[in-house]
Amino acid sequence: MDKLDSAYKTIGEVAKILKLKSNNKGALPTHVIRFWETQFKQIKPKILNSNRRYYDEKTINLLKKVKFLLKDQGMTINGVKKILNNDDSLKLDEIADKSIRTENFRNKLIKISNKLKELKNGKKNTC
Repeated sequence: MDKLDSAYKTIGEVAKILKLKSNNKGALPTHVIRFWETQFKQIKPKILNSNRRYYDEKTINLLKKVKFLLKDQGMTINGVKKILNNDDSLKLDEIADKSIRTENFRNKLIKISNKLKELKNGKKNTC
């Protein structure tokens, strides 16, 4: 069962959402997210029992924007800081929101496709 989109996510779940590449051992690179927290004051997860981090939807969207700028656009950390601290961030939010909506739509289509395949395979097995 999937968590609601509005539910708080753990750092491991956020690493999967961001599709950060895992190391050779298959461990999720949560250290990347922790590093970004030290560099960008806007990233503020809820830290609850035993120092476990929990991220809300707003913070996850901010992390998506940071990843997009750093990894996809090849910007430096200082360049991303300038954008996040500037009014241009609002323009970027519009672009990022469209990208996020497209990604969410794509994920929903994949889920629907997988369900259809399951149903189709289920009918083949019963015949």
